[in-house]
Amino acid sequence: MHQITTSETPFYAVIFISKKKDDLTGYHELDDEIMKLATEQPGYMGYENVRNENKSIFISYWKDEASIENWKNHTRHIFAKSNAHSWYERWLSQICKVESSREYKTTE
Repeated sequence: MHQITTSETPFYAVIFISKKKDDLTGYHELDDEIMKLATEQPGYMGYENVRNENKSIFISYWKDEASIENWKNHTRHIFAKSNAHSWYERWLSQICKVESSREYKTTE
């Protein structure tokens, strides 16, 4: 998980909900590459991820819609998306504008 500064509103969240297939040949290597590339993109702010077996919810945070569009059109990201049918039974992608964000966490 990459922490973001929640006071930087408004910003955008890209929510990616997925159910993976059993055969993930080549997936993890490409996923690692894509994650590294995403973190290097202008406007990238961080992410949160929750997994339960083959289901996951991945939320990436972006400064603005232009940053999301630039990442959407990145050559390697396009390549990764073209292979989605190989690794996912189902996926859903949504873009949301975050106008307010508050966080609570206990201190350790």
